[in-house]
Amino acid sequence: MPFEYVNLETTPEAVEEVERRNRGKKIIPTIIFPDDSFLTEPSNDELADKLGLVRAARSDSYDVVIAGGGPTALTTAIYAARENLSTLIVEKSSLGGQAGVTERLDNYPGFPEGVGGADLAARFARQAERYGVEMLQAVSVESFRTNDAGVEVATSTGQTIHARVLLVATGSTYRRTGAQGEADLIGAGVHFCATCDGPFYRGAQEVVVIGGGNSGLEEGLFLTQFAQHVTVVEHGPDLKGSKLLADKVRAHPQMSVLVSTDVVAFNASDEGKLISVTLQDRTTSTTTIHEATGAFVFIGLDPNTGWLPPSVELDERGFVATGDMFATSVPRVFAAGDVRRGSTKQLASAVGEGAAVAIQIRQFLDALDNAVSFPSAVELAQMQSVSP
Repeated sequence: MPFEYVNLETTPEAVEEVERRNRGKKIIPTIIFPDDSFLTEPSNDELADKLGLVRAARSDSYDVVIAGGGPTALTTAIYAARENLSTLIVEKSSLGGQAGVTERLDNYPGFPEGVGGADLAARFARQAERYGVEMLQAVSVESFRTNDAGVEVATSTGQTIHARVLLVATGSTYRRTGAQGEADLIGAGVHFCATCDGPFYRGAQEVVVIGGGNSGLEEGLFLTQFAQHVTVVEHGPDLKGSKLLADKVRAHPQMSVLVSTDVVAFNASDEGKLISVTLQDRTTSTTTIHEATGAFVFIGLDPNTGWLPPSVELDERGFVATGDMFATSVPRVFAAGDVRRGSTKQLASAVGEGAAVAIQIRQFLDALDNAVSFPSAVELAQMQSVSP
């Protein structure tokens, strides 16, 4: 759909308009419509409804329905469609998952110079489309129920779709700290995406990155092109990221590291914007006020499994428990990618799991077509362990 894109880096005067519409907060995207109404950080459902988009599947029956549209889902869909399995992707957001909103990927095989996340996600989607995969965006799978004939999938648009197999590939989302003031300051100094919001802090004296894993270190390095100084705050006694990244951060002249440290509060100015964070040393329990105008939180991921019924077994952290062949505790329902217990949360392995689960689904359907009756859980495991 036609639209005008306003880049706040090159059009700083537009920041005032964003703040005016959002009660003083710098929150993007702020989307203004011809009737002067606007949406701020809308869900894709909200935006699609506002735009009047059609979000209905063309058929009411598919061999494979995939909940999620990240790299795992797209790879599964490509492999399944190549096996002449009718395949539908249902993605509540935009295709590509977290990889699609990552500025740059330097460790994905085949791209020695690196590749932009959005570019790679678009390549995945084009390849899936080439093989006839149907893809719905701004639609989520709300629930499902199984019967002898398959899986009945209910979407957020009210459509019921029949699937012979359902794949859960809904991924995970960034975790919040829960510290005092965090919720009130989201968009006013507290962020979860450096690529999205880092440009707001061009010239800022100090920003903090909370979390010393690979994501936090990578995003911290990215922020040094905007802020004068970046401090990484890590809960544990040492950085959790790879040694290569950790060494790079510790050697960077614009970066500092605080370990064994927790953020206990985000502090606001009278104007409602972040001015500092309260830090607590976990060894001495002493607290200090660390001045910063921006805080970027990267402390791990929570699985997107809240929509699943109790019949789907989860682990203590909420990730889907699967057997060796990606089967869940519910017959005809598989899980792969970041939503699955034991996944590595790496793009290359997400793609690998997508290919592997597609092969298992094909084997399961082949065995099912030759079975007299619906298989039991034991028979299912046996079917999945036999090569075609």
